[in-house]
Amino acid sequence: MKQTQAPNDFAKQAATVEAAIQSEQYVRVRRRIFRQLLEALLYEGVIPAVTNEDGSETVFRIAGQTEEGKAVTYICRGQRRFTFGRIRLSDGPILRVAEEKSEEAQSFAQFLLEVRHAIGADEGRLTAFIHELEHTQLKDTLAQYERQLQGSSFSLRDYDALEAEIMDGHPYHPSYKSRIGFDYADNYQYGPEFKEELTLLWLAVAKKHTRFAISAQLEYERLLQEELGEQQVAAFSQVICDRELDPQNYWFVPVHPWQWKNIATTALLEDLRNNRVILLGPAQDAYRAQQSIRTLANVSAPRKAYVKLAMSLINTSTGRILAPHTVANAPVISDWLHGIVQSDAFLRDEARVVLLRERMGIAYDAPPHAALVQAKTYGVLGCIWRESLHPYLEPGEQALPFTGLCSLDGNGRPLIAPWIERYGAEAWLMRLFEASVLPIAHMLYAHGIALESHAQNMVLLHREGMPVRVALKDFHDGIRFSKKHLQAPESCPALLGTPAYHARVNRNSFIETDDLALVRDFMHDAFFFINMGELALLMADAFGFSEKRFWGLVRHVLEAYQQRHPHLAERFSLFDLFAPAIEVEQLAKRRLFPDTELRVHKVPNPLADNRAHR
Repeated sequence: MKQTQAPNDFAKQAATVEAAIQSEQYVRVRRRIFRQLLEALLYEGVIPAVTNEDGSETVFRIAGQTEEGKAVTYICRGQRRFTFGRIRLSDGPILRVAEEKSEEAQSFAQFLLEVRHAIGADEGRLTAFIHELEHTQLKDTLAQYERQLQGSSFSLRDYDALEAEIMDGHPYHPSYKSRIGFDYADNYQYGPEFKEELTLLWLAVAKKHTRFAISAQLEYERLLQEELGEQQVAAFSQVICDRELDPQNYWFVPVHPWQWKNIATTALLEDLRNNRVILLGPAQDAYRAQQSIRTLANVSAPRKAYVKLAMSLINTSTGRILAPHTVANAPVISDWLHGIVQSDAFLRDEARVVLLRERMGIAYDAPPHAALVQAKTYGVLGCIWRESLHPYLEPGEQALPFTGLCSLDGNGRPLIAPWIERYGAEAWLMRLFEASVLPIAHMLYAHGIALESHAQNMVLLHREGMPVRVALKDFHDGIRFSKKHLQAPESCPALLGTPAYHARVNRNSFIETDDLALVRDFMHDAFFFINMGELALLMADAFGFSEKRFWGLVRHVLEAYQQRHPHLAERFSLFDLFAPAIEVEQLAKRRLFPDTELRVHKVPNPLADNRAHR
């Protein structure tokens, strides 16, 4: 781990930060955040606008008032697109007009404060949202400035490098890189874009206060030996023995160095004092952050497990702790899904889908003194061990995070441009849809399980850019089903339910429901609305490939699949992916209003439109 910065290093880093704030990248990032903010607020119906058509564009005028009570208007231009009726603003700046003076809008705080009465938002949430947007401005500016300094090409043959180089963040959520909890030094040290290596601290946690689960095919001691080595395990055990305690009464779990320094030492102060948690020391292997920040890849031994660690960080407005019940469910869900894939000829032999299984989960879950202080310790110490992708890659296969499909280099050129030019847009898209849409749809249709397959949860396996198959991941809180509508409900494992405290904090966090629309739309929202939806918009804007044609191809692939599986006809109706409208989460509205209900809205489904050209 890095030591405290020397004064000269601190001054040098401070100068780099100031240079980034003065750079062209700062303006580009600010304009992007403003665009995504207004797109989301307008699309979700959070804020009213007066519109008029100007050629091929719509002009949106949003009324507000200054702190002095004077009228102000914000003006932006864009289009309502075929893809889910999304609003996509043009690249030009957002204008602020006040007292007959028009200038570019430059302050998120000023904008939201001047329109807050029209929104009717909770004031505490409004100020927190402003805080997230401002942190996103700084942290993405630092990332983009670093990319400009280092060069803008992608390491297309190095999956682990791509996890750092694809730095776009969420394409819809306005506070896509807030990382609340990181100062800029933390961001440089632990942000994936900066490719810094780190070593993990390991702790021993008392078994009687810990949630533990492991795959039925594994043993704890064996996995620990694989990850740490016999010598390191013995050294850690000796630390416990030196305190005249028994290592058999403890589980070993890693902690992110930032979490140890900023959270664990205070939140778990009494636990450390009373030997319920014991510091064992650092291990030898070096790790590097993936896009999600809290999931780390082993640099020293890439075939070893990825580790997903609890971090008391807020990113894209979501806390990045690890809820203990989801940690305990992780290996159970992975074993279940793995069994389904292995017994399903389509998934196993035709789609050849890869599941990166979560093999073991450990979460410290000491009971709090009272519910009032539960937030201090809930989910702050835990780890999920996920299989590495590398052992699954066949000779000639390369891997690309799905986020890369819509990624642009520093010059604005899409990462996928060479592949589109080589194979042709339609041929490439057809193969992509066959490789990605069908296994996810089949899991829903044939088995009744919806996967939260947004782009960060998927990896494209390809040969020289031509899609071959997909790897799926992050299942512990990323599936949804109705037990009575499962294809084999008797094989459904017993899972820990969502605790009342967790449900109050996040009403959208649940796995089981009897509402089949909530099952279907869980997948539809993550996979089609955000993941494929962004690709549809990119293909239209960068390559001139019609959105209607794009969704027509997706529907064609699904209809061909349905014709091959007539025995599932009833299931196609149960989980109707061609419904005229679906419900998607209102990500911006959730930031501005209390979490007292599911914040969703109905949007038109492009798969339902029979006018989609074939």
